[in-house]
Amino acid sequence: MTKTPKVDLVGVGLNATDTLIQIERFPAPGSKVEYSSQEILPGGQAATTVIACALWGLKTRYVGKLGDDAAAELHKRAFADAHVDARLIQVEGAASPQSLILVDGEGERTVLCRRNERLTMDPHELEREWITSARLLHTDGRDTEAATRAAQWAHEAGIPVVADLDEIYPEIDNLLAVIDYVIVSRDFPTRYTGQTNLTSALKEMHTRFDAKLVAATLGAEGVLAWDGEELLHVPAYRVPARDTTGAGDVFHAGFIYGLLQGWPLKRELEFACAAAALNCLSLGARGIRSVAEIEELMSNGVRHTAGRWS
Repeated sequence: MTKTPKVDLVGVGLNATDTLIQIERFPAPGSKVEYSSQEILPGGQAATTVIACALWGLKTRYVGKLGDDAAAELHKRAFADAHVDARLIQVEGAASPQSLILVDGEGERTVLCRRNERLTMDPHELEREWITSARLLHTDGRDTEAATRAAQWAHEAGIPVVADLDEIYPEIDNLLAVIDYVIVSRDFPTRYTGQTNLTSALKEMHTRFDAKLVAATLGAEGVLAWDGEELLHVPAYRVPARDTTGAGDVFHAGFIYGLLQGWPLKRELEFACAAAALNCLSLGARGIRSVAEIEELMSNGVRHTAGRWS
């Protein structure tokens, strides 16, 4: 039996083929709106995070499911081009996940998703060595049972786990219990806890699950993070955004990259914010810029105004 190679990062979760449609403004109900372009590009939360880290020089692995269509071939080529160790479970006769993404004149995107239920990953389809041969596990939690199994294996092996969550999936408590770095969308903490104040919600989640960090990404406002001792708000960088698709996925990649370098938390979050901002300069989820370009923005970029958080 061939031994699974060691990698820096393994990502377990979503991939998607994005059809990006550029429009001047989001259509009103019943209206007709012309669109200026249409492009088909690879995306998906965990897949994009893994690709970004690979392009920055980390050894990476991706674990996910695909159909047996042309979209699957697009993903395979993308993983191969980035030298990602892709452990793909292919489902015969199923369409790969698809997203239709409307991108308006200000770069804001609206996503319509379609995913065949046959592509839901079963925990028994995972192999323990895929996870335990990595320095860090990242998951988006969409296939919650499989993500939880992977996180439990990582937890038992002393491997840190980072999660990118934007939906409250069934059984998500079991997953949160084995996540070290919980980085979620803006409204997730308040929806999950029932708190009206974001800071209070972050603190409650941190205490409840004994995480090392709980943070919420805030778009143009950056990120708000609580590590049990310090509330840290890092404002986003100002850029002429063309498309915000994939910004959150690349933010997670930036955080993971910094974490594996052993950087202080503030630098990890600043690098993540800069990586996410630069990703918005291009159309699609993977307008990933180099480490040198990200560090240049960190050194000389202009930030959005810092808000007040308590």
